[in-house]
Amino acid sequence: MAFGKRSPSATPTAAPASAPAPKAAPAPAAPRPEAAKAAAPKPVAVKGAPKAPSPPAPAPPEPKQEKVRQVSQQSEQYYATKTTIFNALIDTIDLSQLAQLDSESAREEIRDIVVEIISIKNVVMSLSEQEQLLDDICNDVLGYGPLEPLLARDDIADIMVNGADTTYIEVNGKIERTNIRFRDNAQLMNICQRIVSQVGRRVDDSSPICDARLLDGSRVNVIAPPLAIDGPTLTIRKFKKDKLRLQDLVNFGSISEPGAELLRIIGHSRCNILISGGTGSGKTTLLNCLTGFIEPGERVITCEDSAELQLQQPHVVRLETRPPNIEGSGEITMRDLVKNCLRMRPERIIVGEVRGPEAFDLLQAMNTGHDGSMGTLHANSPREALSRVESMITMGGFSLPAKTIREMIVGSIDVVVQASRLRDGSRRIMNVTEVLGLEGDTIVLQDVLKYEIEGEDENGRVVGKHRGTGIGRPRFWDRASYYNLERELAAALDELGG
Repeated sequence: MAFGKRSPSATPTAAPASAPAPKAAPAPAAPRPEAAKAAAPKPVAVKGAPKAPSPPAPAPPEPKQEKVRQVSQQSEQYYATKTTIFNALIDTIDLSQLAQLDSESAREEIRDIVVEIISIKNVVMSLSEQEQLLDDICNDVLGYGPLEPLLARDDIADIMVNGADTTYIEVNGKIERTNIRFRDNAQLMNICQRIVSQVGRRVDDSSPICDARLLDGSRVNVIAPPLAIDGPTLTIRKFKKDKLRLQDLVNFGSISEPGAELLRIIGHSRCNILISGGTGSGKTTLLNCLTGFIEPGERVITCEDSAELQLQQPHVVRLETRPPNIEGSGEITMRDLVKNCLRMRPERIIVGEVRGPEAFDLLQAMNTGHDGSMGTLHANSPREALSRVESMITMGGFSLPAKTIREMIVGSIDVVVQASRLRDGSRRIMNVTEVLGLEGDTIVLQDVLKYEIEGEDENGRVVGKHRGTGIGRPRFWDRASYYNLERELAAALDELGG
């Protein structure tokens, strides 16, 4: 039936008066956007039709460009000229005759020949460039080549050479890339062999890893191909020409004045000290400073993998480990040295770095009359340092109960000094912690001094303060009293505060 028209077959009836008027039908609700979106038909992919362009992906952030410190100001043409003249020099000079001359005479001989080669080849150079070229070639033949200007600087702490074209240095705790480069990997390998041969060691394909030292005591590590993929890798840990003292650490901010006084008393009182810290945190520097409080008349024996300690006393015996020879025999380990020390009537034994079973012999030495012995090891906190000592003794094959090892540690080590390198590159003494004793199976430690970080300044340098922990009478008080230092100790603790 059509709406609004009467059907011819319908019988007309009157609507009752009481019947309500019919309600208007409700308007259909507007569809929700989600429903409308779901109801929309999906586009059908037509074969061969061009694809709709996708929105462009956000561009990734650009990586920061590495800054390169310009140590050498020479041009590419200079390096090419230097290579040409150096090759001509090698073809001209008699190296066997040169080896018989002393350093100064050999340098003069090389300079005369290079000047003659420059005139023969008609090389156009200024006087300053020619003088620089003469020095560089003499360093290549007789010295350490491109490393010489870096070794001459006293503000560089580390030199890291990753192949012939890449050299990094550490200055003020920050690592920077330099434009120093070698002629090729063969020149770099030649310099590495020259360095390690000075201490009677070798590095080649059959023995590609070597630890050595420079004549000034700087630590050297070389790892050569095939282990180093990108060419010989040379790492030099330099030491300052002037021997640092504890007052220098105060001037650098590594320790406060009362904290330095506390360390002086600990050193004078012949406490057994373990210096803990991460790589590059200044453990060896701190050990050198603490040995400054040893009396001149004491007999001190040092044991190191590569002799780098710079003790300032007259009666010092320095011992160094030896790697095995090419046949695999003749090795002298750190443990051999520490055991032999006990037969040499030492008053103090100093181990440059404890990293193996020699920890057991060092603890025995500390506990059998060799008071004031010292050593360093890698750890992140004083408690981890003692745990590492326990682990090294266990790994050495000593079948001792854990409690026995801990009793030996407690009876041997008096103080643990924790050093650290902070995120801004500065080095700080973070804790001076004494070993109190054993409660059950747990070693009880007590901080005497702590470094508390308070924030950073506008230059991004970490700001903090060395504070005492309120300990009025530390465990080593009686030892300080034995050496008539209790008044100085009390004054230092009062100045540190709590």
